[in-house]
Amino acid sequence: MKLNTHYLGLNLRTPLVPSASPLSESIGNIRAMEDYGAGAVVMYSLFEEQIEHESLELDHYLTAGTESFAESLSYFPDMGSYLTGPDQYLEKLHAASQAVDIPIIASLNGASPGGWTSYAQKMEQAGACAIELNLYSIPADLDLSASVVEERYLTVVGQVRQSVSIPVAVKISPYLTATAHFCQELCRAGASGIVLFNRFYQPDIDIYSLEVQPKLKLSTADDIRLPLRWIAMLYGRIPADLALTSGVHTYQDALKGLMAGASVTMMASELLKNGLIRIKEVKEAMTQWMVEYEYDSVEQLQGSMSQIHVADPSAFERANYMHVLKSWREDPKGLV
Repeated sequence: MKLNTHYLGLNLRTPLVPSASPLSESIGNIRAMEDYGAGAVVMYSLFEEQIEHESLELDHYLTAGTESFAESLSYFPDMGSYLTGPDQYLEKLHAASQAVDIPIIASLNGASPGGWTSYAQKMEQAGACAIELNLYSIPADLDLSASVVEERYLTVVGQVRQSVSIPVAVKISPYLTATAHFCQELCRAGASGIVLFNRFYQPDIDIYSLEVQPKLKLSTADDIRLPLRWIAMLYGRIPADLALTSGVHTYQDALKGLMAGASVTMMASELLKNGLIRIKEVKEAMTQWMVEYEYDSVEQLQGSMSQIHVADPSAFERANYMHVLKSWREDPKGLV
């Protein structure tokens, strides 16, 4: 039974990869992730804002724009211990790369072109095997068109790609006008992998204190459907590895992601809720399922249920929309 997979030119022993979260702040946690069977680890994110304002305290971000962060800083339980500056991040990245044998993928969170991309070079020097560039912004400017936003993103990817020799994956938002075309353009800009999708942590309104408050809701298994659909449609059509993140909680979720065409399936919420032991449990359940259904390798499984391989390709597109609506059955009691 072969659980190894290839992602960003790296040979991973399993397709289970903890995604960027506070869990990777601890070297002990990263060692445990390796022991439990993770194929690689994505470090918590170094934010563009941290690079530009490294002298500021973390509470500045918690009170001004937390909703713009992909990994909500308001969730972190111990604010005093969280490493906020770029130098501390690089130190922790280097320590992690020395502590384990599995690849460590650095996470750089930004969306505007600028000199901060030089930190990608420092990440490579610190021992990162690859960089995950998290494109995250809220384009609220009324004069900013979608084409301009996307061009800025592509410029960022190109700058990071040119600054390092290690592979670059790009984590994108689902809120794009033409996702498939944009992914193709990302590949042309130098992306070796596409991570689908980052999650937008939305603010809430407290009607009693009259304050806007950042809120974090961890993912559920239902959240897998959106990235699952897009990975199935992109597999075999763009020259990039695909990673599924958001909604991976069980071995079934991980298998679905691989069947759709993902090279790796990434987990965070499940590990935050139920512990790092879940990596081992999911891995063992995946192995048992593959033996039972006579799959010899992840390679055999990967893409087997993608759009280019299923009997009804329209199932992933609008052509199946009416069929889905008609499939709904509800107790008619009370209905006119």
